[in-house]
Amino acid sequence: MFRLPSVVLVCVAAWLLVSFPANVVKGEEVSPQVKKLGLIGLDTSHAIAFTDIINDPKAEGVLAEFEVVAGYPNGMPDNPSSWDRVAGYTEKLREKGLQIFDSIEAMLPHVDAVLIESVDGRPHLEQARKVIAARKPMFIDKPMAASLRDVLLIFRLAEEANVPVFSSSSLRFSAGFQAVRKGEAGFGQIKRCVAWSPMTIEPHHPDLFWYGIHGVETLYTIMGTGCQTIVRESQNRVVGTWKDGRIGIFEERKGYGAEVEGTEKSGSAGTYDGYKPLVIEICNFFKTGVSPVPKEETIELFAFMEAADVSKQLGGKPVTIADVLAKAQAEAEKKYQELKSAP
Repeated sequence: MFRLPSVVLVCVAAWLLVSFPANVVKGEEVSPQVKKLGLIGLDTSHAIAFTDIINDPKAEGVLAEFEVVAGYPNGMPDNPSSWDRVAGYTEKLREKGLQIFDSIEAMLPHVDAVLIESVDGRPHLEQARKVIAARKPMFIDKPMAASLRDVLLIFRLAEEANVPVFSSSSLRFSAGFQAVRKGEAGFGQIKRCVAWSPMTIEPHHPDLFWYGIHGVETLYTIMGTGCQTIVRESQNRVVGTWKDGRIGIFEERKGYGAEVEGTEKSGSAGTYDGYKPLVIEICNFFKTGVSPVPKEETIELFAFMEAADVSKQLGGKPVTIADVLAKAQAEAEKKYQELKSAP
């Protein structure tokens, strides 16, 4: 059998080590193992905060497997929370080394996955459609959309294309709330939960979508699905009744938190742990393609928030989640057919 001389083997091994380094420090060189991320929507502080967490040279674990490399600014002229910030945030991200593109289509070939960060939920459907067409997994920051209809459409279009997608508030992954969800906090079976957050209102979104979603996401993290009826008792208080008789309440308050009444004890469920737990989940999602949040739960919490507006319009009368969902499904089907028939 022919054998290469040992000196040749040594040279080949040395060449392989030089050409394919086992470890590459983030910020110096992107190895084939480091996945490139792109941001759509640079009009929110989340774009900067998430980039800083992922691109931290000291990042460990799954965070070290990703790098934010590109962004598309976007911005909504009729929303000051977006338009007044997009230029400044874009420049800060450019200074951090991101390549800034003038369109989503131009950015997508340069990234492996996408974070839709546009602070306004209205453009999310059209943004998501472009990402889906490129077959890139995506995280959509809160609110997933500006209507339950668009939430349903995004999930449907992504599923048809086999594109992984999920959306969540950062509150969901705070350690205390997760412990209650997993039954590890000693409360026993949950009978009642009051979750709260600020509730700044933005006129182009249902009342709870803009900021109250943080408290509603906390509520659903603890309670799970199964809400049947909601009542908007006042501008800043929404009461939901679950099918097993449990009660879930959202209240507008300063700060973030939840109080739980269980069969074993009652008390605080925890507080907000910042952005990093969510960013870790986003990177795990990009690595596995598996959403950490059931689609059905995201849909129901948006139905809860939309139902709160319907109850408000009816003077605080009870509204069923089923009715709100049925209406949105009909609207989503109509829009879906329009999209499919468009040239």
